[in-house]
Amino acid sequence: MLFIVTLIMDTFEEMKTMGFVDEEIDPALDLFDEIEKLKKQKNAVLLAHYYQEPDIQDVADYIGDSLGLSQQAAKTDADIIVFAGVHFMAETAKILSPNKKVLLPDLKAGCSLADSCPPHLFKKFKEQYPDHLVITYVNCTAELKALSDIVCTSSNAVQIVESLPKDQKIIFGPDKNLGRYVAKKTGRDLVLWNGACMVHEIFSREKITKLKSRYPEAKLLAHPECEDVILEMADYIGSTTGLLKYSTNSPASEFIVATESGIIHQMQKDNPFKTFIPAPPNNNCACNDCPHMKRNTLEKLYLCMKNEWPEITVPADIIVRAVKPIERMLEISASLGL
Repeated sequence: MLFIVTLIMDTFEEMKTMGFVDEEIDPALDLFDEIEKLKKQKNAVLLAHYYQEPDIQDVADYIGDSLGLSQQAAKTDADIIVFAGVHFMAETAKILSPNKKVLLPDLKAGCSLADSCPPHLFKKFKEQYPDHLVITYVNCTAELKALSDIVCTSSNAVQIVESLPKDQKIIFGPDKNLGRYVAKKTGRDLVLWNGACMVHEIFSREKITKLKSRYPEAKLLAHPECEDVILEMADYIGSTTGLLKYSTNSPASEFIVATESGIIHQMQKDNPFKTFIPAPPNNNCACNDCPHMKRNTLEKLYLCMKNEWPEITVPADIIVRAVKPIERMLEISASLGL
């Protein structure tokens, strides 16, 4: 009997660590208020990506794209970093702040793009090009960052490539669509890994064309992770932060948005009298949500902060190697005023 009880307890603790255990929440609790209290009690900072659900964005201390979130994680003086995003983002925060506790509401919040580039296969790919410098998009695992020379984001990928000597040979991964966009913008011949983001590959050119006929004055905004056929139609291509700024600064009043639909919450808050329409996907879904980003909920966030798990850990040797290309990115970005 003791063995069975011990086994149950061990399994429960393992499930807790993985973020699988649900806990009853008093329905009378104001979760927004409770989360604010926990932030103060625990000296915690809440970082949220633009693709999170609106409630999480509204309670966050900082909302941003991958570059902005990396910069915040590097400079925060909080004891605990709560990352409302996906796994690789929380890993990046841990790499930049190894002595801080980093929490993620749901450890199953992964990334299709990161999954498309297994580190052991990328290592073999890299070995085929020994004279190439490796630039990896931040949307990848800690192990992949450890195999890189420089990390980039969609905000700074073009500028980072342009900052390197023109004769420098470059491997770019894991996103082939972003890589093609960077190659076109810089005129560089990049060796690309064949990876992609599931959200940005599902947009339908045919459906967007029909939508533009209904909204002839609407500007099409697209993230560079989209396929070429979508980027060719776009009025503006940029990172999530870039798309947000463009929608605010543009005199246009209608926009079709070809990226994860979570960004529309901030677009609408900043521009309450403008219209934002999510670009239609190829499938029968009504929207273009990332199923991984949307695993995080306000309830999971509250429990995560209350219980201080699930916690993100990264092996020390990986941190030592992975921090260098991230710091290189931050240095280049700072020097270019990004």
